[in-house]
Amino acid sequence: MRKPSLATLVAALVVGSLCAGAPRPRAEAAEAGGGMSSPPTASPAELGVDLDTVTIPELQARMAGGSLNSSALTSAYLRRIKDIDPTIHAVLRTDPTALRQAAASDARHRHGATRGPLDGIPVLLKDNVNTRGLPTTAGSLALAGSPPDTDADLVTRLREAGAVILGKTNLSEWANFRAAKPTSGWSAVGGQTNNPYVLDRNPCGSSAGSGAALAASLAQVAIGTETDGSIVCPAGMNGVVGHKPSLGLVSQAGVVPISAEQDTAGPMARNVIDTALTFSVLSDDRTAAGPTDPGALRGKRIGLWRLPSLGPEVDAVMTRTAKRLRTAGAEVVEVTPPYQQRLTELEFPALLSEFHRDIDAYLATREGPRDLAELIEFNRAHPAEQTCFAGQELFEQALAAPATTDPEYRAMRAELKDLSRRSIDETMAAHHLDAIASPTNPPAWTTDCARGDNDVIPSSTPAAVAGYPSLSVPAGFVDELPVGLLLMAGDHEDTELLSLGAGVERRLHAWRAPRYLPTVGTGASR
Repeated sequence: MRKPSLATLVAALVVGSLCAGAPRPRAEAAEAGGGMSSPPTASPAELGVDLDTVTIPELQARMAGGSLNSSALTSAYLRRIKDIDPTIHAVLRTDPTALRQAAASDARHRHGATRGPLDGIPVLLKDNVNTRGLPTTAGSLALAGSPPDTDADLVTRLREAGAVILGKTNLSEWANFRAAKPTSGWSAVGGQTNNPYVLDRNPCGSSAGSGAALAASLAQVAIGTETDGSIVCPAGMNGVVGHKPSLGLVSQAGVVPISAEQDTAGPMARNVIDTALTFSVLSDDRTAAGPTDPGALRGKRIGLWRLPSLGPEVDAVMTRTAKRLRTAGAEVVEVTPPYQQRLTELEFPALLSEFHRDIDAYLATREGPRDLAELIEFNRAHPAEQTCFAGQELFEQALAAPATTDPEYRAMRAELKDLSRRSIDETMAAHHLDAIASPTNPPAWTTDCARGDNDVIPSSTPAAVAGYPSLSVPAGFVDELPVGLLLMAGDHEDTELLSLGAGVERRLHAWRAPRYLPTVGTGASR
């Protein structure tokens, strides 16, 4: 059987979405009881759609039928940002041209000249993605002057597909690669992003603003970036879907880097179909067409990597998940991928060398500090860069790290690539697996600038270092806090992973809307 193409998968998922409706009804939010502490939803009644649950295919069907247009949809999201974002601080700025972009999409719809499924769909971009006319800061005051002259390649693709660039999301400053004890979701430019489920809890990872914005339904989709965990952890901890593509399928040109050997941008959304549709626009994947049965779990073999270090409540979510997948016809076997300790030992030193090389190349394209040494001096001279945490230990270590031409570094990266790929390939081959599954995240920890993050989460590392795809889908809750299920597979198996993820999402049915609680204790998983 030929490998299914992304286009074939997307077409089948669109049909399934329109036939079945949104996979997760908003009514589930009532199960938790109580009411939310911050503003009610800003979706106007006259829009006729529930922004929490509507999918892109449903929106496009409405726009094709004339009962909705992009201008109304974009206005609804802008209004929602105005009403809700002051509570969570996920959106740094909106694009003043958003409504003009939407009007242009409406004209294309009227003339039957739409550009595809993202035409007229509002998208938020993480603020380390170059966007002409908008500041692109990586959260740092050092880049808060002139905007970049050109779009990142992925932004060009979105514009060509007709997407509405709605604005930029906050992130962990420099994608969490500055201090030894950083606080995820904090930047000098945007302050602290809060988790919409419980506001004193952390949103995780450097794509924190993108994850939190989607949980609060401030855009239809968002773009995140990942070196190791920074798409999938915010997705898991904010109860949304995040896809880290195979390395090289999404261009990194124009994205503030950490490491060319691991960095990738990727789509985030509230459901798998919207994630797949966005990936189809971003991706260079052109696999051959063939049959596919999206969402089918019967006969699939999934290896469950439990990670008990994340706690008994998370493990209970995994036990329930395995039971539901088996009920759907999947075979679930327990696995432990090898070489994890060695990967932990090697990854950070390699990233230090790569960051020095890659950030110097990026800074040379922008106004402001011209290299890492100047950036370090900038942070020392600007007290606002030290208001949550003062450290820039990773910058200083990267400045002193061996060059990427050094034989010791080259041996280190070669061993990393070999062991990370073997950790997945050998596990999948030994157990005849279609994917490996693990918890994406623990329950969100309390945000604390003095302590920093509590985020030793090993599940993202094998796929991140190998350059293989991973996908987080909502799996359940510990008390009020979301937990994701991370799926990973072999190189360039993104289409198969998205298909499997659609089936897992449908079976687990785990999403519910956030209630913006100020704080919460611990409780049983569900």
